[in-house]
This record gives sequence, C-alpha cells and structure tokens, in this order.
Amino acid sequence: MSESIAEMVIPGTYIEVRSEGLIAVGGIATGTIGIVGTAGRGPVGVAVPVGSYAQAVDAFGGPDALAAPHAAGHPLTLSRALDQAFAGGASNVFAVRVANGTPTPATLAVKAAGATDAFTLSAKGATDADGDEIADTSGTWGRDTHVDVVADTSSGATRWRMTISAGTRREAYEGANVGEVHGSLGTSTLVSVGAVSNAGSAFDPLSANLGGGTDGADVTAVDVNRGLAVLEDQQVNIVLVAGMGADAVGTIVLAHLDRTEGEGKERIAVLGARSSGTATNAAGVEADAAATSDDRIVLVAPGIRTTDVDGASVALPPTYLAAAVAGKLSSLAPQVSLTNKVLPVVPDVKYATPLLSSLLQDRVLLVRQKFGTQVVKGITTDTGAFKQISIRRIVDYAKAGVRQGADPYIGKLNNARVRAALKATLDGFLSQMVLDEMLIDYDLDVSASRAQERAGVCQVVMTLRPTFSIDYIRVTMNLE
Repeated sequence: MSESIAEMVIPGTYIEVRSEGLIAVGGIATGTIGIVGTAGRGPVGVAVPVGSYAQAVDAFGGPDALAAPHAAGHPLTLSRALDQAFAGGASNVFAVRVANGTPTPATLAVKAAGATDAFTLSAKGATDADGDEIADTSGTWGRDTHVDVVADTSSGATRWRMTISAGTRREAYEGANVGEVHGSLGTSTLVSVGAVSNAGSAFDPLSANLGGGTDGADVTAVDVNRGLAVLEDQQVNIVLVAGMGADAVGTIVLAHLDRTEGEGKERIAVLGARSSGTATNAAGVEADAAATSDDRIVLVAPGIRTTDVDGASVALPPTYLAAAVAGKLSSLAPQVSLTNKVLPVVPDVKYATPLLSSLLQDRVLLVRQKFGTQVVKGITTDTGAFKQISIRRIVDYAKAGVRQGADPYIGKLNNARVRAALKATLDGFLSQMVLDEMLIDYDLDVSASRAQERAGVCQVVMTLRPTFSIDYIRVTMNLE
C-alpha cells in the first residue's frame, strides 16, 4: 500500500505518512569467519555455510594424516583449521574449498564371481537441493569409506549383502546377484555406482576401502586468491587461509582486505607466521613481522601441538593457531580484547622471555602457558592508531552501523526535518554503543549548506572516542 498522497481529484481526505522517524539500525554481524583451504570433498570455489565441526566434516570430509597425507607434502587444510576454529568458539563460518585442478573421486572396483567385472563404486560428492550429485565435488575423502560384500545363506538361498560404512554412517544393500545389488545402490549417500556387468552373476567376497582420487591439494597463491574472491560477496568479519603462512599469502590477503573495505565490507585477517622457530630463535616469525604492517592483519605465532587423526602427537604450524585465535575472536563482542583470553590449544614452542618481548615489539600476537594457554596481547600488525584489535573492530562496527542507518535516507528530501531524523537514527545507534561500552563518548553533527542541498549532499561528521582495554596494570607499593 502506498504511503504517499495520491492525485487529489476525487474529494476526500488524503494522508501522507512520513516514516523517517522510525528508521533504526538493525543487528550487525561481528563474528562471521570466512576461510579458504583444501579438502577431500565439497564444491570448489563455493562459499558453504557451516555452523559446527560436524557439519564441516559432512561438507568437506575429515583431514588426512599429517605424517602420511593423501598428496605427498600437501596435507588437507580446511577441516583441520575448522576444527581449531570451532574449538576456539566459532559458530558462523563461510568455508571455501580451493584446488589446483579438478578433483577426482576415490574408487573401488567390485568383482563378480571368478574375478570378472561387476561395477565400480566412486566416493560421492556434494549434492544439490534435489539430491543430485554435483560434478567434480568429490575427492580422496572416500579413502575412509569401507565396503564389505558377503554371502548370507541363512535362509537357504544365497543372498549377497553389501555394507558401506564411513565414520558413523552405515548403509546396507542386499540382492540375489550383482544386478539386484547394483539396482539398489542408487539411493546411497556415500557412493555413486557405475555401469553394471555380469548382472546375473554372484559376487567375489570383498572387504576393502575405496582408494585413489585427487584433491588438487598442492594449491598456490593463485588458487587461494580465487577462493578469497568468492568471499568478497559474503558478510564476513574475520578471514583465514588454512595451512598457508603469511609469507605465502600475505600480499593477496592484503589486496583482498583493501578491495572489501572499498566495498563497505570491512574485515580483519588472522594469519599464521611461516614457522614457529625455537625457544630462542624465531627468524621466520621475525621476517613475516618485518614484511607485515597493516591495521587489518593479525600475525600469530607459535604453532600448536595436537593429536592427529591417526592418534599421533603432531606439531601444526602457526596458521592453525591463527584458526583458534579467529574462533575466539569471533565469539567476543567488538569491545572485548583478546588480551589474556584462554585458548584450547597447547603451543609447540615456549619462547624465552627476551624473544617473547622482542616479538611483541614486532607486533606479533603470541600465546603462552600461564593459567592455561593465554593470548599475551591482542594486537594487530599496525604501527599507528589501530594497534589494539578491539579498536579496529569497534570502528568497523561503527562504520557498519552508520552505513546501515544512513542508507535508507538516500533519495529522501534534503531538508531540516529529514536531516533531524537522520541525526536521531545515528544518535540512537551511537548511544547504544556508549551503553555497550564500545565508546566512552561521541560528537555528531548532520548538516547541509544551501549549495550542498542543491547538490544532494548531506554531511555527517562524527568524533568517536573508543574504549581502550587494559594491557598493563601498574602497581606502586608503599611499605612502612
């Protein structure tokens, strides 16, 4: 229904409703993570929303063993990083699988009696809304899928039972021969089945995993850049690159941050250093710190120790600590500092105090074991006003809210009444930031000169006074 006055031709009462005074700023997302990495399953170059590690494994498959990756020298990174992010506190993630080339699925050749051909099973990829498999979305995740084919003669006649299991998921199919079992496999969510041969034959008994397949896990910065481009359209607040350090992806991440800031989608990237180093020598961390100085990049060290999928204790590089830091950061309000916050990780290196102090001077976010594993200081790599991550997030929150509150006024009258309504909208938002302790105070002016009115310009000038966190406590003791 129109709220403006219609053409007054027929006698009557005409009412115009001016709704500017009801415009308010709605909810603003502050903890959405966007991550790119390699995986054994899932669509390549598509932002997939996941809300838990279990959902991530369903979508992308689990990680492979660090000591024996599916592609030599290139362990899968996406699920391994998401494990740390969700453990840290993440709850809303857009994950993008990247690959160097087109992935191929793990397969298993099922044989009919006499070692003749029956059909081939392939690890199933992602499915669309209609349940149909999406091409090129599978990979090596099927190597963890086990197939048993056994004969059951308990009823007198021989029946063949095929059991397919992957993790906690289990499917069973029965038939009198190859053809009958093949016909029932169309409903499987774990495998796709190829054309059948020797349909009337019995099976050769079988107990084996699917094998082979490729994931394109040997990605380069070019592949990562394509994944980051997918995230540009998403409302993301924190960016991660799984498994690759700042030396490899720092430049392309910085370009991504510049582009998204220009589009009004401000975000922070949490990157790991290339390596942990030792307790007294962290040359790789120092080199990355020297090459990085930006208020939207957080550089993290050291790496972490964890238990791998094969049960072995392994050291993961700092990029996986970055995932845990990002998870914790996503769970905090913008004004809450990371300083002294506990993370559910164990660092793989305990830096000596002189080196710890030096790295802090170089603007590296570090963790140490104190009361649990704590963030030493929540800092960006900036050398200017945005050293504290919380200040960067507070200002980004203010920018998002002002943009959201001001945009509905574009196209309305540029007069004193509408400008007063705009000022009231922004006042309400900024006042709430003061109540939430993001700001201690602010000044706001909304105005337009006559020349600006003719040009369609409304000028908003704000002075914000953010709330800084406590990094140090100075104690003076007088003894008598």
